Amino acid sequence: MENKRDYYEVLGVSKTADEAEIKKAYRKLAKKYHPDTNGGNVNAEQRFKEITEAYSILSDPEKRKLYDQFGHTAFDGSGPAPGSAGGFYGGNGQGGYQTWHFEGSDMDDIFGDIFGDLFHGQGGSGKGRGSFHSYGFNQDGSFGSQGFGGQSSNSRNYGGFGGSFHGKGQDFNAEISVSFDDAAFGCDKVIRLQDEHGGVQSLQVHIPAGIDDGKSIRLKGKGGQGFGGSPAGDLLLKVHVGTRPDFERKGMDVYSTIQIPFTTAVFGGEAVVPTLKGQVRCKIKAGIQSGSKIRLKGKGIVAMNDSSRYGDQYVTVQIQVPRYLTPEAEQKLREFEAACKSSGFTAA
Repeated sequence: MENKRDYYEVLGVSKTADEAEIKKAYRKLAKKYHPDTNGGNVNAEQRFKEITEAYSILSDPEKRKLYDQFGHTAFDGSGPAPGSAGGFYGGNGQGGYQTWHFEGSDMDDIFGDIFGDLFHGQGGSGKGRGSFHSYGFNQDGSFGSQGFGGQSSNSRNYGGFGGSFHGKGQDFNAEISVSFDDAAFGCDKVIRLQDEHGGVQSLQVHIPAGIDDGKSIRLKGKGGQGFGGSPAGDLLLKVHVGTRPDFERKGMDVYSTIQIPFTTAVFGGEAVVPTLKGQVRCKIKAGIQSGSKIRLKGKGIVAMNDSSRYGDQYVTVQIQVPRYLTPEAEQKLREFEAACKSSGFTAA
């Protein structure tokens, strides 16, 4: 039998330590010697193996009872037969164990989520979004690491710890392009997505009226599959909104331009103004200047989360200058210019 240190000594606790003391000691040591924080340090790997094995025994009341009675022989095949006095440490059926690491996550989160309540089958929340790596020791004592895709649906057993890893599936990201009008009024689109296995699926997506360029739609449960019966991740669909030559959008407001005859600018009148929902007649005040803006209240984009609210439309007025004049019209215009000068005004 391999000469192993006493499990209580390994964790630095007394034989009368309660469950909370054992867990606290283990978390402190596991964080210190975890392979992810020790960059290939063989001694740290061996120490991590030792403290994790100790915790897997002492954290389980039945296994701790066997250990207190028979010592290490309870688990190396030379002690009580499997199934007697609550069985013996077998874990994943191979005498090995595994721990998990989320790439790109804070180590405090890793140990809080995974080591905190994972033992005895309670599971963890799995906050990580990237790929996973599993670290473990084989029957021959060799240490290994295995990559594990975040969207896998497999539930992983934790060897002597008992239970499986549970966590929400990975969120996926995709993009979709829609026209100016589709974003303004809403629509339904069918998109085709390729999954991690190369398969293609069609998915109908509702584009809500009023969505702006760059915003994302969250489709719950359309991401990567969850672990151990946990819910699937979400699909975050980023929307790109196209342009329209006669309108410019800024948030919920739209901007457009109209041209009015010179005489309408002088005498006032009405002008037909295109809006998103058709043409309206707009009153033009006498003497309006080129570049003036007219506000059409409520003629803009609907609020995405409140169908009772709309933005406004701002119309910039441009005055048409006639390119060709009949001799009679030119004569009248010169008379108008002369009259303005005699009154001290300019025709401009």
